[in-house]
Parts: sequence; structure tokens; C-alpha cells
Amino acid sequence: MQVKGSKALITGGGSGLGEATARRFASAGAKVTILDLASSHGAEVAEQIGGHFVAGDVTVTVDVAAAVEAAAGAMGGIHLCLNAAGIAPAHRVVSRSGDLFPLDLYEKVLRVNLIGTFDVTRHVAKRMAENKPNDDGERGVIVNVASIAATEGQIGQAAYSASKGGVAAMTLPLARDLASYGIRVNTIAPGIMETPMIAGMTDEVRESLTQVHVFPKRLGRASEFAALVQHLFENTLINGETVRLDAAARMGPR
Repeated sequence: MQVKGSKALITGGGSGLGEATARRFASAGAKVTILDLASSHGAEVAEQIGGHFVAGDVTVTVDVAAAVEAAAGAMGGIHLCLNAAGIAPAHRVVSRSGDLFPLDLYEKVLRVNLIGTFDVTRHVAKRMAENKPNDDGERGVIVNVASIAATEGQIGQAAYSASKGGVAAMTLPLARDLASYGIRVNTIAPGIMETPMIAGMTDEVRESLTQVHVFPKRLGRASEFAALVQHLFENTLINGETVRLDAAARMGPR
């Protein structure tokens, strides 16, 4: 598929990796709809790129269904879905003071990162199946976001790693499930990226995180993530893959 003239729905597009992808696709000639919380910068970003904004919570299936329909209606269809909405709270299973990992927090992480991703995927796939196929028989592309923590989770990341591991694990089954409709599914597993969450850390912490990357010795850039999303969208042969974007990093326990 080609970006120019395509229609993209991006969850979590109000900041970070989602925002960078929204900007890249819009500048390359795609119509873009951002799905994010009402409290996000999604409306502002959408206005800046000439796109659409739909307020919604990916953990609320009514919101998801309405947002997908609104996006498809506003753009005349959906060719790309990037599921970039996510959260990453950390907590030890048993803290030094004896507190247990709050079960409601564990459930929240899975609802946002894993179940939310799947819910958006299923609603979008139904819409994509209505698209006219291109010469390869392709109707749409879904790109989900995991993390290298899916396989190398650190202390305090039990919930986050479980959620991202689930995203990675369902990539191939989703690709196989949707192949008959001409819909490809891939996942990106980023390493340590320059995101708003990282920006709030001290210089010392940022430097220590940078050292995890083998080469180049710097944090990943959101623009590099967006470029990979575009490549996965345009390269029809890549399907059912989880692609690491991590400068050869392998995470230690802390």
C-alpha cells in the first residue's frame, strides 16, 4: 500500500510515538484520525495536521466502536490502524514495605495495552474488510505496539510485560485470522524511546537508559518509529512479524 491517499486511524496519537506517526502520514498525503482521551493533546495535534480527532477510551468498547465508525465515516474508510495507546505503571509484586501489587492496577494495564489493542483491532478489521482490494488483494494494515519488555521485563514490570507479551503473541494468529480479508498485522517492539515519559526523568536516569542501547548510544527517536510504521504499511511481504526497534538492546533486571 502507499501512504498518499490512504486513511489512517491512530490510537494514542495525541503524544509520543502515535503523534509522530500521525504527523508523518499526514505530511505524506494520508488522511489521519486520532483516537485518544479527551484530556490528551489529540485534538490539538489533529488540528495542526489537518486531521480528525475522536475522543475515547480504548478500554470502553462502546467508545471504540463509535470511534472506529466515526473515523471511517470522516475519512471514507480505514487502510492503516496503529494501536499506540498504552500505559506503563510499575510496581513490585511485593514491595519492600510488604505491599502487594494492586490487582486493579494489574488489570488496568492489561485492559489498556492488550484488551484495548485487540478491541480496536477487531472493530477496525471489520471496516477494512469492506475496502476494495489493491492488485495484491490487500485491504488494510494493522500495526500494534509491544515492547522489548515483552521478553525482557524488568523489576516492577510484571503487568506491563504481560500486556506487551500478549500483544506480541497474538500478532501471528491475528495475521493468519485476517489473511482471507487481505489484512496484514505486524507489531513493533520498541526499545527505549524518547517519549514524554522519558523526558520527565533526570539526566542521570536518562543516561543510564541510553547505555542499554548497544549502537547507536542514544535514545530512540519517535521519527524512527514512525518511519518503521510507514515501511510496514508499504511492504506487503511483511506480515505476522514482531519487529524490534532497539539498537540491539537487551534489558537487565533493573
